[in-house]
Formats: sequence, structure tokens, C-alpha cells
Amino acid sequence: MSTLAIAPSTHELVLGRYRPVRPLGSGGSGSVWLACDERTGLDVALKIIPREGKAAARAEREALAARRLRHERCVRAYDVGHDSTHVYIAYEYVAGRTLRETMRMEDLSDDDAVEIAAQVLDALAHAHRTGIVHRDVKPSNLLLEEGDELAVRLLDFGLAQFDGADTLTAVGDVPGTLAYIAPERLAGAEATPESDVWAVGVLLWETLAGRHPFWGVPLQEVARAIEAGAPPLVSERRDLPRRLLAAVDGALARDPGRRPRASALASELRNALRTGGVRPAARRPQATEAGATGAHLLVRRLVPPSLAGVSAALGATMLPFWPPALVAAIIISSALAAWRLPRVGFAIALAAPIFPLGNVAESAAVLYGILALAWLAFTWRDARFGLLFASGPLLAPLGLLALVPLVVQPARGVVRRTAQAALALLAATLYAGVAGDDLPLTGASASRLDITPQASVGEIADVMWEAALRDPILLLGAGALGLAAAILPLARRRSRYG
Repeated sequence: MSTLAIAPSTHELVLGRYRPVRPLGSGGSGSVWLACDERTGLDVALKIIPREGKAAARAEREALAARRLRHERCVRAYDVGHDSTHVYIAYEYVAGRTLRETMRMEDLSDDDAVEIAAQVLDALAHAHRTGIVHRDVKPSNLLLEEGDELAVRLLDFGLAQFDGADTLTAVGDVPGTLAYIAPERLAGAEATPESDVWAVGVLLWETLAGRHPFWGVPLQEVARAIEAGAPPLVSERRDLPRRLLAAVDGALARDPGRRPRASALASELRNALRTGGVRPAARRPQATEAGATGAHLLVRRLVPPSLAGVSAALGATMLPFWPPALVAAIIISSALAAWRLPRVGFAIALAAPIFPLGNVAESAAVLYGILALAWLAFTWRDARFGLLFASGPLLAPLGLLALVPLVVQPARGVVRRTAQAALALLAATLYAGVAGDDLPLTGASASRLDITPQASVGEIADVMWEAALRDPILLLGAGALGLAAAILPLARRRSRYG
């Protein structure tokens, strides 16, 4: 059923308290709207399901499961009700995107992939203790919260099974998504907590290997491939620690009795993360999942080395007397390093301006080094896109600084996006001053900075601050770009609750 077919009126209250604002998304079971709870003033995600066939019973079952769960990794259900045509579930509104969307848009680092799985297992362990089996754990039912810290929410308990409750599926039905269903369920066995653990094992294998363990075969043979079991992860990732490989393989044991409990697997994954030296995902093959075309993957793969090369070029060419061969070597080494090891390429590109600045004043190089280290630490978990601010010096001469908020959107978290956009204008200003070009926004000639070779770090900082105050439009512009980068996702966000 289409979203329009069950679109509520924005002028009437649903269940006497929820005012629909705008649609968030739709799925096979119905649609989800952002709504305002007129009684509490809170935003909620209002799920609307038509009362047709089994859909209404599953919706009420979903609400019952969600209301029983009280865990930070489970989306809470505040209320459930119905009228003659629809069932309504009011969930807490959580801004973010699904794991499937994230996998299509960017490469997850190995440590992020492991932590995501561990957080999902935390949620499942809580559900299992309350007698609930999810039965449909998959990337599109996992929501990564908007923000700087990695936080996962488990969605959609519409297929959940309760201890002692009647099943809603007919004899022979296998509810859930085939690619993540455990082999014993294909044989007709009931879903168990171990079935959920299998699903987490599949998605962890997928995120670490860059492909799904059971894709690549004709659809009619997928069930046979699942029954045969997933290949050992070591066949795809020999570089991973043995402890992590063993944990993933244990979750994918064909015998459900040999799989660990969700809580035990979460602990083992985190221990492997702490002791095994898990490396960034740039070393693993690229995903071949549906919806991610070869061209899209190539563009995504080229972003970090391109950013590193451009940033290194901007820094290395600040002094015109450097030999072209040396400049080329810095650019190439930075780009190649970013291709294989994004954090290494990131560090090389950030270090490129140190020597040119040292020719102006040693303290200038020291001050820049301190700021570069702070930026490196700030964006370390998002190193693939840590150099997006380098778009500023490229776009400013073309009069295209307004595109900066869009360019920095791949950065993770509103704080990082805001900082990247603001820094893009400041970097463009600094580069224009060094190169003798007109300043962005104002078009004025860059004021000469009164920096002597003997100046201290504090004196240089004072000079830079005074120069910024002379042109307050630049600081205001940086703030405006940062604000635009922060609020842009609000206009485009489509949370997938449906």
C-alpha cells in the first residue's frame, strides 16, 4: 500500500494527541510520520499500519514487544492505539540512518563494524532475557543515531516471537529476511535467541568482508547456501585477529547449540577489539551488495586519496621555491597512503604545511602542528573524510563557497560537519593570504601579517586573532557555513522506521 493511501491529515490529531508533521518513510507494513505529541510537546515517530489481514495483529505485537523493552539500544514505544482503519504506534523519534544506508554511503572501519554488532547484541540480550526473539535482525532494521558517538538502535519487532505466545505465521512460513535467517529455521525449527545471534554473525561477516556470505548465487540456491553454512571469515580477511575470526565463526555455527549467547558474544567481540589490534576497513574488499554500483563504489573509494592529495598540494605549494619533484612526491605519497591507510594519508596531508610555515617562523610551524594534532584527534574516527575542509581553498576562487555545507555532509556527526564547514572558509582565507589572492567573501586584498621569524607561539596567535577581527565578515561567514552544514540533513533526513 502506498504512503499516500494512508497519509493522515496534518490538521487533525491522531488518537486525540498526535499531530502529523511530515512523512519520514514507508515500508511494506505501512508508513511512518514525524508527529508532535500535543500533550507532552515531544516529537514522535508515528507508525501507521492498515488493519488488513495479519498486518494489524503484527503491529500490535510489535508495540507490545517494544513497550516491554527498556534498553538504550532499543527504540521505545510510547503508545499504541487504533481506529476503524489503522493501527498507530508512537515511537520515540531518533534521528539517524540505517546500517544498510550507511554501508552504501561509506566504508565502516573494522572497529566500528565490531562495535555496531556488539551494541546490537546488547539489545538482543535484553530482549532475550524478557522472553522476546526478534526474528528479523538485518542492516535495514538497525538505526545508527545522528551524532559524533557510535550508537545503534534496534528497530522493528513486528516479527518478534514471545515465550508462550501463539505464532502469527502459518505452518511452513519462515518470517524474516532470507539472507539473515538461520539454517535451522529453514528446516522448520522455531526461532530461538540463537537464531538472532546467527543474524548478527551474518551482518558482521558482511561488514568485515565487504560482501554478503550468501550473495552471488541464484536466488533459488540461497537457501541451500545458508544450509551449507558461511565460509570461514579468514578466507576473506586473513589480516584480522584470530580471536575476532573465531568469534564470528562461532556466531555462524550451523548447530545452534554451539553458538554463544548474545551477551557472551558481545563481550568476546569487545575483548577482541581491545586486544586484537583491529585495523581500518580500507584494507578489506569493497561491498558488492545490491544498490551499490561499481561507479558509486569507485567514487567512494577515490574520495580519501583525492582529499589527501589536494590538501598536500595546498600545503606543499605554499613556498614557491620547493623543487617540483619534492612537491609531487609529497602529493603522491599522501594520496597513495590514503588509498590504503586513510589515517596515514590524512596525517601526511596535514603535515605538509609544517615546513613551509617553518620558513616563515619556527613558532608558526609549532602552532600549526598543535592545531593539526588537535584536528587529527578530533576526526580520528572519521579519518576518511577528515580533510573535507580542503574544499574551501578550491571552491573560494570559483565563488562556490555556498557548496561547502553540501560537500562536508559525508563527515560523521553534526559537530564534525559544522567544524569542517567553518574550517573550510578559514582555510580558504589562510591560503588566499599566503598566496596573495583576494580574500573570500570580502574580495579585499589580504592584510600583511606582521610575523617575524623570532615571534613566539603566543605572539603569532595574537596576530592571527587580530587579523580575524579586522574582517569579522569572515568569522560570521564561517559560522553561517557551519550552521548550514548542521541543519542541511534536517531537510533531507528520511528515517527508515517503516
